[in-house]
Amino acid sequence: MRMWCPRCASLRQRETLSTPEPGLQSPGRCHRSLTQQFASACLRRECSCTLLLTMKKTDIAPFFATLREANPHPKTELEYTSDFELLTAVLLSAQATDVGVNKATRKLFPVANTPQAILDLGIEGLESYIKTIGLYRSKAKHLMETCRILVQRHDSKVPHTRQELEALPGVGRKTANVVLNVAFGQPTMAVDTHIFRVSNRTGLAPGKTPLEVEKQLLKRVPAEFAVDSHHWLILLGRYVCQARKPRCWECLVTPYCDFQPKSEAPKSSK
Repeated sequence: MRMWCPRCASLRQRETLSTPEPGLQSPGRCHRSLTQQFASACLRRECSCTLLLTMKKTDIAPFFATLREANPHPKTELEYTSDFELLTAVLLSAQATDVGVNKATRKLFPVANTPQAILDLGIEGLESYIKTIGLYRSKAKHLMETCRILVQRHDSKVPHTRQELEALPGVGRKTANVVLNVAFGQPTMAVDTHIFRVSNRTGLAPGKTPLEVEKQLLKRVPAEFAVDSHHWLILLGRYVCQARKPRCWECLVTPYCDFQPKSEAPKSSK
């Protein structure tokens, strides 16, 4: 049986079919299970359809202009006061929430917020501050090694280049992109689960992998929005364009979004 994601099934039936084609599964009433399964297949390009739309170029500027008007100066929700604190927070945030990371760093940073201070804590001391974060043992090990390299090779300063950042233990492309963007104002795109979802769902920058989406965003986002676009897309995905059910009725950029069918506001219970 062929699988079609909800958006593509809806579009195909609406545009070309009067009745469902034999063997075509549409989301129907099984929203919570089938929707996630089919949408995931669609993003992996395992959906049988070919209706994965790309947002019109003429819609991209007003899409971001709308987000900018609502939030002119977007910021990361990770709490930090220095480049090193930012690097530490982003390194700890892998597979963890910003809220959880902030709870840990609020205790850690007043005690140790420099590479040497982290080294002075020792591995067990560091673990005691971040043990509420997932994968804290491996993250503590990576952070200790990163601090050692920063002290020995970079005069305890966070490097400004992707190559040097990605050479640090626990720092991958996404972490490097966040640091380059937030700390140094470079127009990079750190594609996390929220940006990946929003880029595919809206048609802004469809791609099979985070790297494909990143390249599409770098190509398609106008220069005037490039530096802040990363934040706008994360916030949109985190609070409005959510995974299980996008809050289309609250979304300011719905007129430019290709997602169909648009989610309706829940009926108020009496």
